[in-house]
Amino acid sequence: MQVTPYKDSEQQKKQQVEQMFDHIAPKYDFLNHFLSLGIDKLWRKKAIRILSGFKTDYILDVATGTGDFAVAASKLKPRKIIGFDISEQMLHVGRNKVKRLGLEDVIEFRKGDSEAMPFSDEQFNAITVAFGVRNFENLENGLKEFFRVLKKDGVVIILEFSKPRYFPMKQFYLFYFFKILPFIGRLISKDSSAYSYLPASVMAFPDDQNFLSVLQHAGFLQTRQKRLTFGIATIYIAQK
Repeated sequence: MQVTPYKDSEQQKKQQVEQMFDHIAPKYDFLNHFLSLGIDKLWRKKAIRILSGFKTDYILDVATGTGDFAVAASKLKPRKIIGFDISEQMLHVGRNKVKRLGLEDVIEFRKGDSEAMPFSDEQFNAITVAFGVRNFENLENGLKEFFRVLKKDGVVIILEFSKPRYFPMKQFYLFYFFKILPFIGRLISKDSSAYSYLPASVMAFPDDQNFLSVLQHAGFLQTRQKRLTFGIATIYIAQK
């Protein structure tokens, strides 16, 4: 059964995801950094260090949200980064952020569906995604789109939540994720579902070797992973 943000809604998952992120966009950055104790910034830096070993002239940042990963990738001095997302309100926050940082010439934002992207075949050297692929309605369709728009020898860097395996981190993680995080998220974002959907979507996501298998099934020949902070998050690297 597919996990969706609003259980009583008759909308498709992607429409619910768009609605959810439009609603929480004003508080998203604050909650992201607060609820992760700022560790998400370190995870992005590690992902960018891995990305620095590849060609990065043209980068597509999928599920860009407010553009944090795109901003981090700008340090690699690419010619262009396109931040792509389904939520217009998240993109609005991102555009203001990029303008404030003076990065308008490098980072451009576009709205659309990650499972049917309006880009040419083999258009990008690299694709980045942070905490976004688990929100796809059809994960394999989205990854096949990545493969299509990526140049030969290009790389996909995916940063995503994963599930710790061992005591005591596993038990602490589950308690925090299902009790503390939803309570604080509801209190600040005023969305009663968004921060309950987050842990549910992480539990449903095929992480670890399962996700590497999905990447391979989508066409990627070289895949590997780097688990972070006792397995709370994972960086997946896939090459075409």
